[in-house]
Amino acid sequence: MKSAFITGITGQDGYYLTKFLLDKDYTVHGTIRRSSTFNTSRIDSLISKYSSDKKINLYYSDLLDSSSLNNLINTIEPDEVYNLAAQSHVAVSFKNPVYTTQTGTLGSVSLLEAIKNLDKKTKFYQASSSEMYGGKEEIKLNEQSAFNPLSPYAASKVFAHNMTKIYRESYDLFCVNGILFNHESPHRGETFVTRKISRAVARISMGIQKKLTLGNLDASRDWGFAGDYVEGMWMMMQHDKPDDWVLATGQTHSVQDFVKLAFKEVNLDFADYLETSDKYLRPNEVNYLLGDSSKAQKELGWKPKTSFEKLVKMMVESDLKLAKQEKVLLEEGLIDPTWENYIKP
Repeated sequence: MKSAFITGITGQDGYYLTKFLLDKDYTVHGTIRRSSTFNTSRIDSLISKYSSDKKINLYYSDLLDSSSLNNLINTIEPDEVYNLAAQSHVAVSFKNPVYTTQTGTLGSVSLLEAIKNLDKKTKFYQASSSEMYGGKEEIKLNEQSAFNPLSPYAASKVFAHNMTKIYRESYDLFCVNGILFNHESPHRGETFVTRKISRAVARISMGIQKKLTLGNLDASRDWGFAGDYVEGMWMMMQHDKPDDWVLATGQTHSVQDFVKLAFKEVNLDFADYLETSDKYLRPNEVNYLLGDSSKAQKELGWKPKTSFEKLVKMMVESDLKLAKQEKVLLEEGLIDPTWENYIKP
């Protein structure tokens, strides 16, 4: 029975990866940050199902606490380590560049050091990002494409990516970089543009929100489904030799494309509800990202299974259920609206 150690287990990718590994009979260990409130909502269903037989185990730790990470790795001696944790919101990284850089760089090095000093041959996965490319040109990007980071988040990812390669080549460690293009789901954080759109569309459809306010509608991304991408992460770790792989759909769509399709799901005209504001523009915008995953498809046998249209439909349908619940709670006076452009019954 294999064991895996996951940082960022409570995030979107952490949820889907944990579910995937548990289905493969792994024992999963994950880190969570200390907080005055519970922050495990995404994985609560998995905890309820698997924690009694010790299949899922959570520990308080932080990427900035190297001694804690080292102690956990030494105690658990996992077969695989997946470093998914980061301050991953690009816009926020401009407002909190120090914290973003610290978590994105120090955590990866601490984990690599801990693995290097183990007697066991533990494998390491680093979550790299398509944001590292910069997206200034409208070209397909692959493992050989040059990095041109345009945000503190992207710069921290380039550092961690390069350190992973350095440890792989210097110490003969099984370390891989997964360069994942944008991957979304109903479990995406609500401040990310795709989830902001699906949440707003659902609330507008339920009559509890007036408008959807966004920034750059022309920004284009290669959007896939997170559930497909975590399988690719695992496939990288099962390969004969460690390397770097891009995961992407090979198709790009603009933010406005996403908006149009989302409103179409609820039979509304997006033009009646969409507005823009400069406050949502980034200081340095990445305009175009399109990935080429042919290497992963050839060497790993991975390919995306979920279409763009199916992804949007999945997210809107999930958020419609939440919006219906919110409407009932609003009408009963049990909650106050906390979202932008709300309509209070």
